[in-house]
Amino acid sequence: MNTVYRLLKLNRYVRSRRLKSFGIFLLHLLGRRYLAVFLDPVLGCNLRCKMCYFSDPDYRKRVKGILQPDDLTKIANAFFHRTLKLQIGCGAEPSLSPHNTALIRMAKQHKVPYISMTTNANLFTNKDLWNFVAAGLDEITLSLHGVTRKSYEYFMTGASFDAFCKAMATLTEIKKKHPRFKVRVNYTVNQDNMNELTGFFDIFGNYAIDILQIRPIQKIGKSEYDTFSWDALYRSYDEVIKKVRDESIQHGVVCIAPEKIDLRSVVADESVVEATYCYIAPRYTWYEDFDLNTDSYESYSKRTKRTKTLFNNIFKKTKPNAEEHKRLNYSVSGM
Repeated sequence: MNTVYRLLKLNRYVRSRRLKSFGIFLLHLLGRRYLAVFLDPVLGCNLRCKMCYFSDPDYRKRVKGILQPDDLTKIANAFFHRTLKLQIGCGAEPSLSPHNTALIRMAKQHKVPYISMTTNANLFTNKDLWNFVAAGLDEITLSLHGVTRKSYEYFMTGASFDAFCKAMATLTEIKKKHPRFKVRVNYTVNQDNMNELTGFFDIFGNYAIDILQIRPIQKIGKSEYDTFSWDALYRSYDEVIKKVRDESIQHGVVCIAPEKIDLRSVVADESVVEATYCYIAPRYTWYEDFDLNTDSYESYSKRTKRTKTLFNNIFKKTKPNAEEHKRLNYSVSGM
């Protein structure tokens, strides 16, 4: 498994926030890669998933925009030489952008070690998927909110279960020619779709899947589905997750899921996340005072005394995140 997933597993076992902060400071000082760039090339979605803020009509009216090729070039020149992982698509659907192949090529030209894309895959053609991998995409992550056709199309309003399976079949063929390419499935679990997760491999076991991540539902905005309590998850969590982990190992799939105890705990590594996380979208680049037309990573770091900030993070006292949206620790099994 690649370095990114090994770092994720290492993060679970290295409990010291100060040690993590020291490592980030050294990487910054030595000019090494450490940023995780999360890039939404377009703000919009073709679906209205019930657990997502795109199910809110007011949100869809407010949030719009697309990054043009010139914008992507500026972003690449400013950040990609310090990027450890590029994540294309995180808060919106990248299939609405016509520039994905060009973006992947840019990242590859800048030698970004790992390039991933998250999508519902309903709009991509077979040709699109083959082109992405040929351009240098290392991983594709498919969003999934239900194992059965009924629950999938219920929670992912506007989606086609057949289109999802067609994409999975194409990716399975791609992996025969590009075995190092990774296919990942992110399953957002709530109290109404958790139990059917035990039948995941009955439905999808014949597809080439490398990683299965189970992500408990969180409130990240106004959405049609509004049951965010983890109480029901907590009661049956161990039974369901154990079965999924065991079957993942049997199928040679890496399973990423929080431990049951993590559902009741709060991660206090906000300074570590803040130091490595770089979000970019139309009309928004990293920090509000970052000017994409004039700033580079280095010029901005110098202007804002970033080196000093990262050094101070080593000794900074942090408080647990009390917000509804919690960052969870994830365990990696089958690796």
